[in-house]
Amino acid sequence: MFFGNSLPFNPEQDIPSLAGKVILVTGANIGLGKQCVLEYARHQPSLIWLAARTLDKAQTAADEIRQQLEVKNTPTIKPLAMDLSSLSSVTTAARTVVAESSRLDILMLNAGIMAAPPGLTSDGYELQFGTNYIGHALFTKLLLPILEKTAATIPDADVRIVSLSSHGHVYAPKEGVLFDTLRTDAESLGAYGRYGQSKLAIILWTRQMARKYPQFTLASIHPGVVRTNLMNNATGSPWVIRLLGMVANKVVTPVDQGVKNQLWASVARDVKSGEYYEPVGIGGATDAEGRGRCAGCEGVGMDGEGAAGV
Repeated sequence: MFFGNSLPFNPEQDIPSLAGKVILVTGANIGLGKQCVLEYARHQPSLIWLAARTLDKAQTAADEIRQQLEVKNTPTIKPLAMDLSSLSSVTTAARTVVAESSRLDILMLNAGIMAAPPGLTSDGYELQFGTNYIGHALFTKLLLPILEKTAATIPDADVRIVSLSSHGHVYAPKEGVLFDTLRTDAESLGAYGRYGQSKLAIILWTRQMARKYPQFTLASIHPGVVRTNLMNNATGSPWVIRLLGMVANKVVTPVDQGVKNQLWASVARDVKSGEYYEPVGIGGATDAEGRGRCAGCEGVGMDGEGAAGV
């Protein structure tokens, strides 16, 4: 996809000083998440939590980022283990953050999987829905006390929650989120139907949360077609996957450019809370399901409730 009306955004120039701020990025050991940490670190926040599935992966990424930084005073980059497909892991991670941070200014819900084979999380949810939506929804719910404290007590606080959705939400079932599939492997939906359903849920959850928590600025975004490892575990015809990979290497956006939309949503002044944005800063781009006009769209719950059942 090509976005001719994209807003100009240069992370080096357009990310303001982040002095004193605390930031958390999920899925930050690779791809867009890792690039986010690198770009944020150049603007001197107080602390960046780098979340990855294992502590070793998070620590390795943090060390690599420090080596790339040219700033003299490297901000603290703290590794955090969190497996989004396990609610107990998510709970442990959230408790660690709340116990060790006095504030949280930017929560970047970046991690996700795409077109994975049929499967269930350790808690019995459809794998893509459980990883992409439920894990993040629970994580945010558990971090609400520190997010609310930051918004209420820090002068000129600007608390942001940015969630990576996808233009792929259009592949969700036409009825919207099919709640009776969420405790199954939803094999009948196909890999991209399951993926689209999880990404539609993120858009709807973001809109709901923006209504309930006006003290925060929330946005869901599509990063564009970016050269990451997201399709490494994609299911489908092997030759189709190989072909897509070869084409992607020639036409897709490199990570340092593809990261711009989520960075923009996390710092720009003109972000409308609850909106879904395509690159860079283009709002109003969802279909009817993404705007909540479908029978299966109600009930994707605030604070990780409703569809998530958590």
